[in-house]
Amino acid sequence: MDIQARIQTAMERHFQQILAVSTPPTLHAAMKHAVFPGGARIRPQLCTAVAMVCGEDDPFLTDAGAVALELMHCASLVHDDMPCFDDAQVRRGQTTVHAEFSEPIALLTGDALIVMAYQVLLSHRAKHTLSAEHSQRLMEMMHILSQGVGAPNGIVAGQAWECESKVDLWQYQRAKTGALFSASTSLGAVAAGANPAAWFVLGESLGDAYQIADDIRDVIGHIDLIGKPVGQDAGHGRPSAAQALGLEGANSQFKHLIETAAKSVPDCVGRDLLRSMIFKESERLVPQQAYQAYLNSHQAVQVSMV
Repeated sequence: MDIQARIQTAMERHFQQILAVSTPPTLHAAMKHAVFPGGARIRPQLCTAVAMVCGEDDPFLTDAGAVALELMHCASLVHDDMPCFDDAQVRRGQTTVHAEFSEPIALLTGDALIVMAYQVLLSHRAKHTLSAEHSQRLMEMMHILSQGVGAPNGIVAGQAWECESKVDLWQYQRAKTGALFSASTSLGAVAAGANPAAWFVLGESLGDAYQIADDIRDVIGHIDLIGKPVGQDAGHGRPSAAQALGLEGANSQFKHLIETAAKSVPDCVGRDLLRSMIFKESERLVPQQAYQAYLNSHQAVQVSMV
């Protein structure tokens, strides 16, 4: 079973286990709408890949960490799309939760997914007899997840920075996107009994790269490419690497971060495979052909106006 299929199976299994028939039907439907069919699942993929190359000895613990990460990410998207923030109508190529089910249900859906993430981790302890070492791993994973989500530097803090009049771009982006990526690599390492510190730079670099990629695609992208409306940063006056560095500067920084991420992978059995996955993902994030076509078209427009 490949990583994508493994994650999908784990997501479906945990939904069946935790969401009971007594759950309000609309809330149940909204939660499933927010999570399935899903996007690239890159955070749980990263968590699982790190655990595997670290010699995982408890696949169910890895799966619980991967699912918890994706639930937290999905919760953040539901809240991010709401009228009080982006008021987006499309996410991952389908109607956003608030547009499909109502704003109150969207708020409750995001809340329920956050709680469900911790339920998934705790369910591993309830269903499996854990050694003292594995119980300690589980506790550390919950701590890492909490840091990646809450204040002062998690994704909730990242969202809150959008409400401030003065924002440090890199602090904002590292919290909004980078924190959950750092949590992903760290969770994977801890699940396998490895040192999370050795994998922190990989997560941090990828998180920074993903946010810059999102900024670039917000400028050059088409809704069919990114699965959500474009031009959101400019429309909401939001800090952006493309605005701060210029489009070409942002693209150069993106490539640098991808190189840093690849070089940071510790020496392990699957190092070459993990590095190749990083470079392959970079092309999906910012297709250089599309990027160059955008530059060429805008340069042509500028020339014609002279």
